[in-house]
Amino acid sequence: MPQFAPRAKRVIHLFMGGAASHLDLFDFKPELVKYHGQKSDFGEPVEAFQDGLGPWMKPVWEFQPYGQSGKLLSEVVADLGPVVDEMAFIHNVVGKTGVHSQATYLQATGFQLPGFPGMGAWVSYGLGSLNENLPTFVVLPDHRGFASNGPKNWDAAFLPPQHAGTIIYPGNDNAIQDLFPGRAGDFINGRSETDAQQVMARINRGHAEARVDDARLDARIRSYELAARMQLAAPEALDISHEPDYMLDAYGIDRATKTWPKEINAAEERDYFGRKCLVARRLIERGVRFVQVWSGNDNGFPRRNWDSHEDVRRDHGPLAMGFARGAAALIQDLKQRGLLDDTVILWTTEFGRMPSSQGGKGRDHNPYVFTNWLAGGGIKRGVVYGESDPWGYKPLDRLHPTTVYDIHATVLHLLGIDHEKLTFRHNGIDRRLTDVHGEVIEGIVG
Repeated sequence: MPQFAPRAKRVIHLFMGGAASHLDLFDFKPELVKYHGQKSDFGEPVEAFQDGLGPWMKPVWEFQPYGQSGKLLSEVVADLGPVVDEMAFIHNVVGKTGVHSQATYLQATGFQLPGFPGMGAWVSYGLGSLNENLPTFVVLPDHRGFASNGPKNWDAAFLPPQHAGTIIYPGNDNAIQDLFPGRAGDFINGRSETDAQQVMARINRGHAEARVDDARLDARIRSYELAARMQLAAPEALDISHEPDYMLDAYGIDRATKTWPKEINAAEERDYFGRKCLVARRLIERGVRFVQVWSGNDNGFPRRNWDSHEDVRRDHGPLAMGFARGAAALIQDLKQRGLLDDTVILWTTEFGRMPSSQGGKGRDHNPYVFTNWLAGGGIKRGVVYGESDPWGYKPLDRLHPTTVYDIHATVLHLLGIDHEKLTFRHNGIDRRLTDVHGEVIEGIVG
């Protein structure tokens, strides 16, 4: 239960796997334009992940001001222009590592090592369910595969197992694996399913009564019971076929194309990310507490993530146009339905990218500063909090950066939770999402 009056009831977390470039999307740096192509000089030793200390590299796309706030956005995320006055940008977020797996863990779980609960699992544990027929925490991965660490990013770890994220693939024939019997013949039908569930419930209860302290058993029973209820509730929640055409168009959902080109392309990214954003809205409407939407899978070639070492324009372009269309539609859709005021939207990635070039067209990892943005759920509208330095290399005020602990503390605060009091005793330690850190970012709380 909330510990004080919440501003929000639910969260939609948009995660860009592979490290999206703040410099080419949200954080315009005139100095990079002025000195483009000249030898980069950071004024201090720089540890690059690869050979990423080439000449200064200006933003790949032009920037323009949008909204009453006049926020500068790259043309590749211009679809966010109509909703930019709903958003709060944080340009001085810092990480701890330039390694994808560790940095993704940090943003997703608050720790750099495996074995800690995902943010959605903590929210599920702290607040419980709003709909017993659907999971409390749902994960919508990239359709091509998981990002770094895969399911460990949304695992319950030492929390009761029922708080782990449930994976759903919107648009797939089998959106939720193993939910339905599949090719089981005529001997499995509605009546046989009901009878089987009743028998299993009776057996489970008897088994559990003799093992009252086994949390794993309790979670397994709960998962089976939830799966039975989801067989009725989930198909309706995931069915977008009755959404009006104007809504599908707003999200960029393509109803005609059957096969996509081999090359990464904007239309495909809009379609897949837009589907996930629309399903996220439908899920939170029906009581799901926390929905995590992923863009980008793990490393591979050709690139299908945000890890643009070789060519920012080639990779970031389609991915950015895809997420921007879906995210903008989501914000507008939630607002017109009266849901934005009590839904927090958080956009993040594991780290940023360097202001210097790599191989002429790419950018190396930059864990020293990057951008997050939030909207809805008690977030101030149309503001910028924190700045990066003139190069977008580190925070302008290096002594007072924003950390992931601050982001997590703020989201929990908006949900009515004191991040220092949401704890779970594990191996003799009172663990929490924010470890021993974190402050609420008052500058973005309305």
